[in-house]
Amino acid sequence: MADESSQKSHAIFIPYPLQGHVIPSVNLAIKLASKGFTITFINTHAVHHQTAKAHPDIGSDIFAKVRESGLDIRYATVSDGLPVEFDRSLNHDQFMASLLHEFSAHVDEVVSRIVGSGEKVHCLIADTFFVWPSKIAKKFGLLYVSYWTEPALVFTLYYHLDLLRENGHFGQQECREDTIKYIPGVEAVEPRDMMSYLQDTDTTSVCHQIIFNAFQDAKNADFVLCNTVQDLELGTISALHAKVPFYAIGPIFPPGFTKSNVATSLWSESDCSQWLDKKPHGSVLYASFGSYAHVKKSELIEIAKGLALSKVSFLWVLRPDIVSSDDTDPLPVGFKEEVKDRSMIIPWCCQNAVLAHPATGGFLTHCGWNSILESTWCGVPLLCFPLLTDQFTNRKLVVDDWKMGINLSNKRPITKEEVSDNVNCLMSWKSGDEYRVKVKEVRKSLENALAPNGSSGTNLDLFIKQLKAKCQIKPISQ
Repeated sequence: MADESSQKSHAIFIPYPLQGHVIPSVNLAIKLASKGFTITFINTHAVHHQTAKAHPDIGSDIFAKVRESGLDIRYATVSDGLPVEFDRSLNHDQFMASLLHEFSAHVDEVVSRIVGSGEKVHCLIADTFFVWPSKIAKKFGLLYVSYWTEPALVFTLYYHLDLLRENGHFGQQECREDTIKYIPGVEAVEPRDMMSYLQDTDTTSVCHQIIFNAFQDAKNADFVLCNTVQDLELGTISALHAKVPFYAIGPIFPPGFTKSNVATSLWSESDCSQWLDKKPHGSVLYASFGSYAHVKKSELIEIAKGLALSKVSFLWVLRPDIVSSDDTDPLPVGFKEEVKDRSMIIPWCCQNAVLAHPATGGFLTHCGWNSILESTWCGVPLLCFPLLTDQFTNRKLVVDDWKMGINLSNKRPITKEEVSDNVNCLMSWKSGDEYRVKVKEVRKSLENALAPNGSSGTNLDLFIKQLKAKCQIKPISQ
C-alpha cells in the first residue's frame, strides 16, 4: 500500500506574470489545494518583488498564511529573463519578447530542480498564453493542464485562427468586415468585437508571435481549465468539447471574496471604506482601467471632464502609469479641485471590497475579465471602455449578449458630453434599472455554477478524477 503522501496529486503551477493572470491563478491554486492537491506555485522574481513592495509584511512567501490553515502550497520564484527593476509597463514589447524567448529556460531549470529532488510531480498547470508548457511537460513526463483566465469565446476565436485567416477576416492587408458566422459554437461575431490583436493588419508583432505559438502549444494540452461559467457560454463550450477537454470551472474567487489571505496586488491599496460609508446606497460610480493597459491622455482628459459634467459621485482608481510611467499627473488642470466634494481619486484599492460596498452603483471598466466577473458577483452594472486584447470581445458579452451594461462611447474619439450622458444613463434609478435587473440575472448563473452540485464544482471534480486516472493516482481513503 503506497503511503498517503504519494496519493496526493502534485501540480507545479506557473501563472502569466501580469496581475490579471496571477489573481485567478492564486485563487485556483487555493481551490485545488483545498481539494487535496499539493501545489508548487511559481511567480517571477519581478511579480514577487512588486507584490512585496506593496505588502511589506509578506516576506518571501505569499502563501505563508494559507499554509497555516493546512493547505499544502509551496512557493518559489524564477527570473523572467529581465532585471527585477526593469519597467515592464513602459517597455511592453521587450517584456513580451523576454517571455517568448528567455523565460522557458528559467522554467525548465526550476522544474528540473523540483522533479530532480525526488519529489513526485504529476502535472504542470500553466497559463495558456505561454508558448512552452506542453514541451516542458513532455520533457519531464508531466501532464499539461492549460489554464485560460478569459472567456471561452476569446479562447475559441484564437483557437480557430486558421478559419479566420482562410475566410479573409484575419491576417490580410484588407480584411473582410462582414459578420463572422463560421466559428463552431459562435452564432455571430462582428470583426470589431474580436480581440485587438485579431483586428491588427500587422501580424508580425511579438504579441502575435506569442498568440500563434501559444495556441499551437495549447492543442497539445491534456486538459484546459477555463475561468468561465458553462451556462453563460454553453454553445461555445459545447463546440470546443469536440476538440479539447475543456472544463468551465469559474468564477474562481478568493474564499472570502473581499478579503484574501494571499497578497496579489502589485500596488499598495488605499482604504476607501470610510468615504464610501458616507455615500447613499448605489450612488457612487467606481472607475478603474485595470492593472496593465494604458489610456491615451486625450481620452483620459475627456473622461475626467465627462465625470465632472455628470455631477455623479465617483471613486476613481488612477494608476501612476495609467497614461505612461513618464506622465504621473495626466488630469486636466483644476479637475481635482472642481470635483473634490464628490470624488475620491486614488492610485489603487481592493476592487472586490469597493464593488461589494452598498454605495457602489456602477463600474466604469476597461472590461478585463476578472473585473466583469467581480462586478457581476456584486450585482454592479457596467459602463464599458475596452482598451486592449480580449476587452473588446468581453464588451460584446456584457453589452450585446447579457445586456448588463452600456458602452461609455459608441465612437472614437470620445467626448465629455457622451461620457456624462452615459454615466448618468447607467447611474440614474430610472434608466439604469434595466441593467441592474440584468446583472442580477447573470449573477444568478454564477451562483448556480458555484452551488453544491453546480456546473463549476461538477466540472472541477470531473477534471480531478480524469487527471488522477491519467496519472493512475488512487483516491486517498478518508
